[in-house]
Amino acid sequence: MLESAYYLCNSAEMNADPFSDILKLMQAETLVTGGFSAGGAWSLRFPAPEKIKFFAVVKGNCWVCIDGEVPVQFNTGDVGLLTAKRSFVLASAPEVPPQDAMRLFSGAGRSTATVGDGQDFVHIGGHVLLDPASGRLLADVLPPWIHVPAASPQASTFRWLLDQLLEERAGGLPGAQLATAQLAQLLFIQILRAHLQTTSPMPASWLRALGDPRIAPALRLMHGNPARAWHLDELAKACAMSRTTFALHFRTIAGVAPLTYLTGWRMRLAERELGQNTPMAVIAQSLGYTSESAFSHAFKRVTGHSPRAYRTARMAAGTSAAAA
Repeated sequence: MLESAYYLCNSAEMNADPFSDILKLMQAETLVTGGFSAGGAWSLRFPAPEKIKFFAVVKGNCWVCIDGEVPVQFNTGDVGLLTAKRSFVLASAPEVPPQDAMRLFSGAGRSTATVGDGQDFVHIGGHVLLDPASGRLLADVLPPWIHVPAASPQASTFRWLLDQLLEERAGGLPGAQLATAQLAQLLFIQILRAHLQTTSPMPASWLRALGDPRIAPALRLMHGNPARAWHLDELAKACAMSRTTFALHFRTIAGVAPLTYLTGWRMRLAERELGQNTPMAVIAQSLGYTSESAFSHAFKRVTGHSPRAYRTARMAAGTSAAAA
């Protein structure tokens, strides 16, 4: 017999936080790497980043010219997130010839610089580190870049975070390094939250699903207990929808059927455990599979590789990275 909607909505599973689950799975870590101040006419060209890059204007304004995109003006408090590997220019005006930014920061250990008299503009930037394997989960669903204007509903939070980041970097207080990292991480989360609340249409994906309140109860249930054999009726009832309406809406928003999403999330969890050398039988049981062979079959069907082959490849990649 199906549990009542009251039980489902008050069970421990409903306390799950799918967004946090996915960020933790990807081992997302945000670092502030530097910044610069500028004055007068100036222009800096930055190379295509290897990692997701964020930057913010904490004083003044500038033009952001990303290769392949229309130039956009950033004002005080505006924040940008660049996910594509594209070079870009920050400038006082689009027509100013750019100089190489990396040459400006070429000094050993140099993370800040001044262009001109440095009185008109202040910039702070950094990047987001993601697990090489699971990090694609996020990178593949984000647009090439995200611009969060200071006039957005999240403006006050961004303003406070940027002020605190500058204060920590300049103050030299005990724990400043950790505090800066935590503030940068919160800034990244706020950028993603702002993106979820955008009025622009987003492609169907797990990220869009996280921002849809109608299917949020089902996502919390599946993330709260991925090993459980959830039935479509249970998930639909938790969302106060009929089975047919729920299935259609979930697929429209997430791009996959609800139980396909559940299987995919299980495989992401399995990949993490395989990378940590967790015994196969333990992984199978923790994800609700009755046997190691049943888990192995499901893993290969979803990922195209057997669990053992995946584990071997991950270990080899880890050894190569360590040697480098």
